[in-house]
Amino acid sequence: MKWNNKFNYPKSLRSIENGMRRYLFNDEKLPSVTSILQATKSDEDKAALENWKQRVGHSEANKIKTEASTRGTSMHSYIEDFLRGRINESFFESNEQYKNMAKEIIDKGIIGKLEEIYGMETTLYYPKKFAGTADMVCIYKGQETIIDFKQANKPKNVDYIQDYFLQLGAYTLAHNVVYETNITSGVILLCTVDNLFQDFKIEGSELLMYQNLFLGRVKKFNEMNNLS
Repeated sequence: MKWNNKFNYPKSLRSIENGMRRYLFNDEKLPSVTSILQATKSDEDKAALENWKQRVGHSEANKIKTEASTRGTSMHSYIEDFLRGRINESFFESNEQYKNMAKEIIDKGIIGKLEEIYGMETTLYYPKKFAGTADMVCIYKGQETIIDFKQANKPKNVDYIQDYFLQLGAYTLAHNVVYETNITSGVILLCTVDNLFQDFKIEGSELLMYQNLFLGRVKKFNEMNNLS
């Protein structure tokens, strides 16, 4: 794979206001994609999350959440370091969980499939609406694609990762609007703590559907916060 600085991705500052992440571009503060999705969850999803917290206990729930976040951050970092040539295969020889997970994604989801990288940890924004950070913008299996890397405690099916697809909808839409591209493919590369690799792809009319669904969530978010 090769790096291609085709697009001039912006730098941005981030802040947390009232528990919500915002991206700062000049005089504009844009809510993050994940904050919008969190704030506009359905009552059913909120109830399911609360039931889980009650079942395992709030302390244990917070512990699980923190461990997952730390593991995910480390996994992302090692994938990026590998793709930037900062480390080689021997770096993964130690038997650390997040390294094993990163290696599964690299071996099964990246090598032989990733052709060009436009950016990693790329800040994307839709003017006056939202912003976020995409894990990778690239050419993947011959298509311009946005990829997100995910980790999980157990295997996922599509019914439980709708927010992942909405994220891809948001990122591809923002990229297409700002850079006048026509990215029609989004991919999730996921590994569980037991080193099970999964990949999910949305493209074409399905991706367009998720772009429109995300815009609906933005509208709901603005209404909830009395924004125009």
